[in-house]
Amino acid sequence: MKDFSYRLLDRSKPVRVHLIGVAGSGMSGLALLLLGMGHRVSGCDRVTSGETQRMQTLGLEFHSPHTAESVQDADVVVYSSAIRAENVALAEARRLGVSCIRRAECLAAILHAKKGVVVSGTHGKTTTSAMCAHVLRRGSTHPSHYVGAEIPILGANAHWDEKGELMVAEGDESDGTLALYKPAYSIVLNVEAEHLDFYRDLDHVKEVFQTLLDQTSQKIIYCASDEETRTLCENQDRAISYGWDAADYTASDLAEGRGVTTFTVLKAGKPLGRIELGIPGRHNVLNALAAIALADDVGVPFAMIANAMSSFAGARRRFETKYLSNHLRIIDDYGHHPTEVAATLQTARSLQPNRLVVLFQPHRYSRTQLLADDFGKSFQGADVVYVTDVYAASEQAIEGVSGQTIVDAIERHGDTKAVSVPTLKSAHYVVGNQLEEGDLFLTLGAGNVHEAGAKIARDQTVVTELKQFTGSEDCSVSLYEPMRRHCTMLVGGPAQFWSEPKTFEAFAKVVEFSYARGLPVRVLGRGSNLLIRDGGIRGFVIHPKGGEFNEVKVEGETITAGAGVRFKKLASMAQAAGIGGFEWMEGIPGNVGGGLRMNAGAMGVETFDQVLSVTVLDEAGEIVTKSKDEIPYYYRHVPSLQAQFVLKACFKGHFASSEEIKNKLEASRQKRRTSQPIAASAGCIFKNPESTGAGKLIDEMGLKGSAVGKAEVSLEHGNFIVNRGKATASEVLSLIEKIKESSQVHRGVTLETEVQIIGEDEITF
Repeated sequence: MKDFSYRLLDRSKPVRVHLIGVAGSGMSGLALLLLGMGHRVSGCDRVTSGETQRMQTLGLEFHSPHTAESVQDADVVVYSSAIRAENVALAEARRLGVSCIRRAECLAAILHAKKGVVVSGTHGKTTTSAMCAHVLRRGSTHPSHYVGAEIPILGANAHWDEKGELMVAEGDESDGTLALYKPAYSIVLNVEAEHLDFYRDLDHVKEVFQTLLDQTSQKIIYCASDEETRTLCENQDRAISYGWDAADYTASDLAEGRGVTTFTVLKAGKPLGRIELGIPGRHNVLNALAAIALADDVGVPFAMIANAMSSFAGARRRFETKYLSNHLRIIDDYGHHPTEVAATLQTARSLQPNRLVVLFQPHRYSRTQLLADDFGKSFQGADVVYVTDVYAASEQAIEGVSGQTIVDAIERHGDTKAVSVPTLKSAHYVVGNQLEEGDLFLTLGAGNVHEAGAKIARDQTVVTELKQFTGSEDCSVSLYEPMRRHCTMLVGGPAQFWSEPKTFEAFAKVVEFSYARGLPVRVLGRGSNLLIRDGGIRGFVIHPKGGEFNEVKVEGETITAGAGVRFKKLASMAQAAGIGGFEWMEGIPGNVGGGLRMNAGAMGVETFDQVLSVTVLDEAGEIVTKSKDEIPYYYRHVPSLQAQFVLKACFKGHFASSEEIKNKLEASRQKRRTSQPIAASAGCIFKNPESTGAGKLIDEMGLKGSAVGKAEVSLEHGNFIVNRGKATASEVLSLIEKIKESSQVHRGVTLETEVQIIGEDEITF
């Protein structure tokens, strides 16, 4: 194996590696890593799967079933524990004298090409490995990873990233192969008397863990709350501990909500910050602490760590029904030839849908080029056809041939609407948002187009369950609502689930439903002071709209308003009632819920200056009213309202003359007109540093008018970034970083964002 390790490191001479049982999760992970490293990889299995098909597009030479011929020119053959000695491929490799190694030996050799991070323990390895990889990825360290199960948020169970030096791997102790690894970091979660079919006793188990520790070159991260682990690791050099107490990293102020756990991370007794963990369970808090300790040690900023943790969740393919309800049917079919397409659409039409909506993935460039005209005719049986780019199936691309080729042909031959959706990764949310009641949605093609239908079916099931759970007409819900429609910056990807409750009870039901299924929840009002990343928002986005959320009640000098009431409307209602003190709200683009959450302000006044009480849905799912004195609040930050949801609030004003109110309202409007841009923006981007106003600082640095793509620093006010037309969130974020860097380098001032930045960098759902 030592020779194999050296050969893997020599990229100038790719190794020909053959994997027996390549369709399995562990072996497919090795294939992905080896392919990423640039080696020649083949594999065989008794079955073909979506994963083997995907790997073929990346370069895997796949054989099914197992054959002796598949190993003829292999340099090394790797086999899994499930492969028997009499397997024809393994037997032939041994007869030929080809080096045959176990899966763990291959993984160890790959791991030695990086600074390895081995996650070990008798349980919790998969979750912790995935957390580590996800946090490091969000921390821009470009980690490679190998995890022993499918983890949706990582996209694949294994990934090789040439840019990064770290590789996270789940280390299996079940057969003693843990001792093969020589990592830079070892994470030990727990040590128990497990796998006693292989080990003599607990001491034998500990011997293997001790070997791993002895071979670890940099840091050992261990759980001090596990007695055997603590005994094994506490006296090791370079050890970092985590646990409930008496450790380097601990968790305090733990709050367990339905599906979400929040806690404060302490390092050496000092708070680093608050974590919202998107999966439940105290055991997962410990797993998270292990990942946090690793990420912190390699230099990932805590804000990035926190962001990553919050986001942490007939015959097949032959006219196969994937989802069926009274409102929608989803069918998947393998058809990829014009004749098959026409027949499939005819069958679909026989089901008498209101509309037949198709997502088609052309298969092979040569077929697309030669049969484009026939495809154009065959698709006239559909109402709407979305077309992805071509599934190459190992073919070289042909210049000028793409999914658009099919779109053009459909439009030439009739009135069927055709839309190009080049990237399959985005196809499900583009199509899913356009589906209507009574539609039949058909995924069609021989590649991996079925994955889009599976995602829509999965999420549509959740929508159906929510409607049944609420049992009310007071809440609408839909899929993949584009967030650019709902924020003042006009940027952002889709919301996985978009819900509009009209009553407090319906709101509480949506939250309860979401948490019970481990889905994150965000509440969105008018979307001011908010920047949503291009990857959108995983989980539920709740938009309180109408009903109780828009009610306003005036009593004497107080006004009670629902969370959905716009500040502008509140100022207008106060004026009509002869109540002063609300004039500053006229210039605030947000609503009551968002204004309370961030303690918005203008004209020298903050929201909480006028609050008497706030009614919230608390962490326990109860609707409670809290007085102002019960709610700690700060400049642009109200901590308790990050975990609680505002339903309504009561504000205090004072009786004033109509002339006084009118003058103050006009002053607020005039300030807004003269100091703020008209173009789409999210309001002030940065908090004002102590030394000077953020806008003045940016102006003095000459950054007004500077731009990244269509995102531009406003010429009217330096603390505003405006959207000059179809800007992306990534462009806005790049411009923010450019300003922050300039401020730090040229003025020595650290700018802190006031705008809330939420969502995913790329689609993860």
